[in-house]
Amino acid sequence: MIKQAIIPLAGLGTRLLPLTSVFAKELLPINGKPGIEYILDECIEAGIKEVIFIISEKKKIIKDYFYNDSFYKKIIKKKKDPRILKEYKKILKYKKMIKFVYQNKPLGTGDAVLKTKKYIKNNFFLMLLPDDLIIKKNCSKSMIKIHNKYNSSVMASMNVNKKTVSRWGIYHLDKRVDKRNYLIKEVVEKPSIKNAPSNKAVIGRYILPKTIFSKLLKQKPGKGGEIHITDAIQLLINEKNMFIAHNFLGKYLDCGSMSGYIKSTLEIAKS
Repeated sequence: MIKQAIIPLAGLGTRLLPLTSVFAKELLPINGKPGIEYILDECIEAGIKEVIFIISEKKKIIKDYFYNDSFYKKIIKKKKDPRILKEYKKILKYKKMIKFVYQNKPLGTGDAVLKTKKYIKNNFFLMLLPDDLIIKKNCSKSMIKIHNKYNSSVMASMNVNKKTVSRWGIYHLDKRVDKRNYLIKEVVEKPSIKNAPSNKAVIGRYILPKTIFSKLLKQKPGKGGEIHITDAIQLLINEKNMFIAHNFLGKYLDCGSMSGYIKSTLEIAKS
């Protein structure tokens, strides 16, 4: 059973500057609710019991958001506002399930995952990237169902514009498993248009095996001097580990850029 999730949050959020010069992008409100709460709610609905946040000292505001008890207690005592009490109870619920680890140097998603090694208990765990919101259908929940059926790793997949493939990890797919799922033959990190094996991109939802830590421990930096999770995944695929690409049913929203953030707010407001 998959009961743990990890969420890398140590990134600098440069695409959302100047807002992120003083504020964590994951706390920016999307239709009145911090973006990270959408990710946490997805985890809870999918049956996750523990979430590990990977933050940096520069992103300590995220921890402060969940540990501001004295502020809430004072204002609840003073105001007697049921809405504030409700919000505080919600944050307390989140806090009970969150652990924090630190990645103070931005060395890539693979390095962020490695920071959680000593906390992962079971053979598989879920990873969610907070810039990628998937609404209307719970992507993590459907991926866990596929994992339970095939006892394999699973990653979310979506068709992207061929001109934008260099932004993504791109799949080279093998045979179809069923209607919405394919075996993965290869994952290429940010290929050129010419070298892209397809236009099917890795979206920020992963069910990964605990064995990935042994690959990450030995892994050398790849493109941009970072340790990419896709490189470690490819090593496992080369060793015949089963990875499934899941074409999810929900609606994808990119919250990592200013235009995407604005569009996400508008989309969620009308949904």
